[in-house]
Amino acid sequence: MATRRTFLHNTAAVGAGIMLAQAQTVHAADDLGYSDKLTDADGKYAAGPLPFTYDALEPVIDARTVELHYNFHHKPAVVAANKAEDSLAKARESNDFALVKFYEKELAFQLSSHILHTIYWTSVSGKGGEPKDELAKAIDKNFGSYAKFKAQLVAATIAVEASGWGIVGYHPATGKLMILQCENHQKLTAWGIQPILILDVFEHAYYLKYQNRRNEYVSQLFSVINWDNAALRMQAAMPARRLT
Repeated sequence: MATRRTFLHNTAAVGAGIMLAQAQTVHAADDLGYSDKLTDADGKYAAGPLPFTYDALEPVIDARTVELHYNFHHKPAVVAANKAEDSLAKARESNDFALVKFYEKELAFQLSSHILHTIYWTSVSGKGGEPKDELAKAIDKNFGSYAKFKAQLVAATIAVEASGWGIVGYHPATGKLMILQCENHQKLTAWGIQPILILDVFEHAYYLKYQNRRNEYVSQLFSVINWDNAALRMQAAMPARRLT
């Protein structure tokens, strides 16, 4: 039976490992040639420029959808995240926390939207195909084969209840590659997971072209998935695993 000291030591190690994973992922990402720029020089949240032109994803995603998605869904989330943080700062100064529940929820929702959209744009900036090298090996190890992995990812993404995301993530503390559903922007996650591939199934991501045919949209996304970017993200997360 573990002693209290052992328990506290192990808990601290896991917590430190997660924080180390996140910090090292950022530095490794910079070294590998990509970085998710979420803030501006003043530390305010800011949407970086798209990594492609509005029409670059056609015919899979039309230019108008990309334009509306970026300007009227991603960017407003950034504004709302900044507003939530500013409101929480004012609450601290005035010691008036009557709306703390609202603004904490708003920050989690809007900032998560900003983060996931930022990754999504890089996830769909490729030429499809299949993953290679270390990512392919990790998929085979964790899912049995690419075919099984794809079947689960497609099914999970299509089945997201209402609005949300299909997420492939690497979990540094366990060394596992995982598929998750995310409702809204912040629900059903696993703490510590590093998203490496994001599929957006909010209706604004596809409705102009596909209407209610989410399954067709998700299937078509695989022709523009950027597996190289997903591999870089996994590689950036993997060196942080120092718990064994």
